[in-house]
Amino acid sequence: MVKLSDLPDYERQHLLSKNRPPLGPPVWTVRQKSLTHLRVALITTAGLHFRHDGAFNFTDATFRPIPGSSDANTLVMSHSSVNFDKTGFIEDINVVFPIDRLKELARDNKIGSAADIHYSFMGAGLEPEEFATSASKVAGLLRKDEVDAVFLTPV
Repeated sequence: MVKLSDLPDYERQHLLSKNRPPLGPPVWTVRQKSLTHLRVALITTAGLHFRHDGAFNFTDATFRPIPGSSDANTLVMSHSSVNFDKTGFIEDINVVFPIDRLKELARDNKIGSAADIHYSFMGAGLEPEEFATSASKVAGLLRKDEVDAVFLTPV
């Protein structure tokens, strides 16, 4: 991980401009089902997509669906931060998108099931408010897939 003090001035200022106030107290809900009955989806901000899909650009608030039945090893990453080391992703997709671990949890009856579709966003370049439309669409898709919980992997 690069230190803020080691960055060029323009990059340091860019990152400091994204310093946000705390979100406030978390809003928790009471889980209605046991963990062994939850349907779980993955959402990552690693900028993952299939090669035939359009790549994410730096200021991209869209998302890419990732079917759980697809081969995750065919995903590519268009995350554009020069400060992000992609070595872990190259060696094991599960570092940023733990789909194999999720499938193992479902197979071992630790969770109810894995969602049919998971989602990827680009985690750089935009303020959180700019994701409102896409986040709302994904929430509707998750609801349609009867997802109970989401595991977030911020990159």
